[in-house]
Amino acid sequence: MERSKIYFVADVHLGLDANDPAAREERFVQWLRSIRTPETKALWLLGDIWDFWYEYRDVIPREGVRVLSELIQMVSEGIEVVFMPGNHDIWCYSLFESLGIRKAEQTQLLEMDGKTFLLGHGDGLGGAKWGYRLMLKIFHSRVCQVLFNQLHPWLAYRFGTDWSNSNRRKHGGYKFCGADEPLYKFCLDKQADYFIFGHFHDAVDMALPSGARLIVLKDWIGDPAPHYAVWNGSALEIK
Repeated sequence: MERSKIYFVADVHLGLDANDPAAREERFVQWLRSIRTPETKALWLLGDIWDFWYEYRDVIPREGVRVLSELIQMVSEGIEVVFMPGNHDIWCYSLFESLGIRKAEQTQLLEMDGKTFLLGHGDGLGGAKWGYRLMLKIFHSRVCQVLFNQLHPWLAYRFGTDWSNSNRRKHGGYKFCGADEPLYKFCLDKQADYFIFGHFHDAVDMALPSGARLIVLKDWIGDPAPHYAVWNGSALEIK
């Protein structure tokens, strides 16, 4: 059987202390098992799969170890797995590649079956407030990463997870602003048939003036039903 299906998922936020994190991880593991079929060609993880990830040379997060196991199994069965870091799981260095998972920075242009897909996590595209841009510069700063690396993992992970949880409580839910959204404007001068992102925690499927579709994948935090997109070789479906 020819492999033709490509899956896209984002914002699982493994480890986030909200709405039963253990149950959320179990749902994600079961979903990964359900798509591990001879029809599946690739899986694109479009960021914030982990709510906080910092990869030391000798230490990896405890959260989501079963997920890593499933991803390794998918790779061993010939499924391409691509991980695109989001703003919560930026700090990954060489572990994923050592497991056979390809790491890709946003944005990526994918061509298949005569269609083009522009993929990204979605954060910062089209512009962002100065405070958020500053935060990303700090997160990506090699100096700051070296300094953070001096913290004991026990302390670092408690700091990171506490910060993420407090940030989630502070900002709550977000509604995509449609044509007023910087991400929408970012897509206007780009050429693709499908634009697929995460980050906004809101389900979006809207047409662009070019006739292309802008897809934003909903998070897995509040809704027990998995939210993802799948290309079946001829059409894109939102599940």
